[in-house]
Amino acid sequence: MDLMEYQAKELFARHGVPVTLGRVIEDAADAAEAAEALGGRVVVKAQVKTGGRGKAGGVKLAADPAEATARAKDILGMDIKGHTVRRVLLAPAAEIAEEYYFSFLVDRAQRNYLCIASTEGGVEIEEVAHTNPDAIAKVPIDPAVGVDEAKAAEIVAAAGFPAEAAEVVRKLWDVFVAEDASLVEVNPLVKLADGRLEALDGKVTLDENAAYRHPDHAAFEDKAAADPLEAAAQEKGLNYVKLDGEVGIIGNGAGLVMSTLDVVAYAGEAHGGVKPANFLDIGGGASAAVMANGLGIILGDAQVKSVFVNVFGGITACDAVSNGIVQALELLGKSADKALVVRLDGNNVDEGRRILARANHPLVTVVDTMDGAADRAAELAAQA
Repeated sequence: MDLMEYQAKELFARHGVPVTLGRVIEDAADAAEAAEALGGRVVVKAQVKTGGRGKAGGVKLAADPAEATARAKDILGMDIKGHTVRRVLLAPAAEIAEEYYFSFLVDRAQRNYLCIASTEGGVEIEEVAHTNPDAIAKVPIDPAVGVDEAKAAEIVAAAGFPAEAAEVVRKLWDVFVAEDASLVEVNPLVKLADGRLEALDGKVTLDENAAYRHPDHAAFEDKAAADPLEAAAQEKGLNYVKLDGEVGIIGNGAGLVMSTLDVVAYAGEAHGGVKPANFLDIGGGASAAVMANGLGIILGDAQVKSVFVNVFGGITACDAVSNGIVQALELLGKSADKALVVRLDGNNVDEGRRILARANHPLVTVVDTMDGAADRAAELAAQA
């Protein structure tokens, strides 16, 4: 789960990382009062779960409360990389002497933790990696040891930070470990004109697999900003991610679903650029209820023009899947109004195909091969 800046700063504050929390508002009418309470001169920052806010015009300096109101009006409602700005953070304008970049993350390639730090903060680290890669320090972290005083000193020295930054490094490590994060990033970590260090921004990604250890993390979920289809799928226990295409996808197993996305995207090139509309993995269960829930979610997407059900029968046999499809269509009734292309293979495939043939549902087309089914689903979507 990605956190917004103000939420990341709340976590930082819990662990003693120096931050100024500021004030979060959802109505521009509240900006003047908030700015006044913060000293008048403030930075108004869009709160969205994506980078590039500054380049998109989502971060503005306001010299006084009146200007803060104007800036809040400009930013609230903006679209930044597909994210609508529903709230802004007002923070006191800081007198900055130096800006640094700092992060802890999971290095999946090395199966390790990694610290990335640079004295060139305040800009995207990818940009620094391109223009001045020597300015970036990368320090691996042994999970069995973590970041003790010696390791913090090593990181600070490698990055070229002032020695006093070691304490902040250790506290950020506390955030990373104690909160089960997969990313903790500060850009910029600043040295203020008076010499103090402060995390002026914050980005945190929490490992949702560890949510059972952190019931307090539920408060960070922004249900208003969540895609309604993804929220509905989560409530039903479905692994669903909405995409931007026209062919709905249902499969069993993440690997098969990912492969299905690829073959549909490839097939769609011959049919006007049709693309997959979603990722939906029903796992090992293909009961009528699961299929009905999955189809209901996908058909709730107005962009979907056809649906490709791609199942390899294993523990859940193909005949059970077919019965699930038939019963799901009965449960959905008239709300099931898009063509379904079904490809079955594996355990009890012949019986599964016979069940669908006997049902003879006008919306269902059975295709034996994965490539053929993908092509048919793309064709039907293009024709719809």
